[in-house]
Amino acid sequence: MSQLERRRFIQVSAGALAGAAWASTPAASAPEIDSGRVAEGKVTFPSWTATTERPSGGPPNPLPLNERIGFAVVGLGRLALEEILPAFAEAKQGRLVGLVSGTPEKAKLIAAQYGVDPQSIYGYTDFEALRSNRAIQIVYVVTPNALHKEYVIGAVGAGKHVLCEKPMATGSADAQAMVDAAAMAGRTLMIAYRSQYEPHNRAVQKIVREKPFGPVGLIDAINTQNMAAPQQWRLKKALAGGGALPDIGLYCLNGARFMSGEEPIEIFGRTWSAPNDERFGEVEESVSFMLRFPSGLIANCFASYGLHEARRMGLHAPGASVNFENAFAYTGHRLTVAHREGEAESVDERRLAAKNQFALEIDHMAECVRTGRKPRTPGEEGVQDHKLMEAIYRSAESGQPVKLDPVETVDATRGPILSDE
Repeated sequence: MSQLERRRFIQVSAGALAGAAWASTPAASAPEIDSGRVAEGKVTFPSWTATTERPSGGPPNPLPLNERIGFAVVGLGRLALEEILPAFAEAKQGRLVGLVSGTPEKAKLIAAQYGVDPQSIYGYTDFEALRSNRAIQIVYVVTPNALHKEYVIGAVGAGKHVLCEKPMATGSADAQAMVDAAAMAGRTLMIAYRSQYEPHNRAVQKIVREKPFGPVGLIDAINTQNMAAPQQWRLKKALAGGGALPDIGLYCLNGARFMSGEEPIEIFGRTWSAPNDERFGEVEESVSFMLRFPSGLIANCFASYGLHEARRMGLHAPGASVNFENAFAYTGHRLTVAHREGEAESVDERRLAAKNQFALEIDHMAECVRTGRKPRTPGEEGVQDHKLMEAIYRSAESGQPVKLDPVETVDATRGPILSDE
């Protein structure tokens, strides 16, 4: 063996011995700051950084797989495949166990991709068969709006709890019928207002409610996107119930209500569409509406299917202005606060860890089923938004504001606050 070979042998041997010594060290002898602690079914780590640093958040600590609540997703369209199904990988309390689709070939492919038992694939015509599948406890309805009522009522009738996409239906009467059916069946109904679970939106809610800069007097909210395909179901009134208002304008409406906890006492609305545009032969292209709340807060909202994408919200208080970019988007939220600091105007950015909104709402629904608590966004929340959207359409038709009966209770249509609100 040459001198170079001997040197390499010694180096490798020394490294192997060191690794063996480390591997044989009992985990209990490692400091807790590195090994963490186990308590109440969770692993936690003491902070290893100074109080000046943002906390890491810690391990996700999901429930054991066999304890997670089983979901079946009804409708395998764009939203389900691009956002909802991938979110189950980040969910900690829910898991995907079933699929309902009118396209067997697609359903079979998606089931293979996500590890869903082929026996848990259903078509719309055999929806009732979900009743006998005990692994499915929650049905997540992601069909076009006009079909929500049928599948929500069918699911609760089959003994399943339901998470339903927004808008809840195509009108308040159908929405109320869904609430009544769930109550009669003793099942939980939650509406998927994902923004109410998203950390940046909840941080803005705290600014509105806790008033660190004084009472917010104005909320302005904009949600726009440029639609292209006239054949898309959102542009068919029978399926969508309306145009920009129930689809993307709803985020502005629900956002103002969610941030403030109040219900409007007056609404003034306008709708319009570009003439001779085949996209908007059945539904409105754009909607503008003003909400006046009992506290004096005004919300100015605008949504359009004919303008380049913008999803932002602004808050205006005596001591600061808040700019919330990408407020209603899936990702890219950015929150800045402009206020006086000495002789300067300071603009601070509030940086929060991004979290998957769909995973958050899935886990909240699963927790509600596990514990029996009422969802933060129950069916009543969806009914109220439909009543207010109907008032916006009435105002737009008459050209006059619509006055509404005052609601004294804060969060009148919502369930208990979330644990970290």
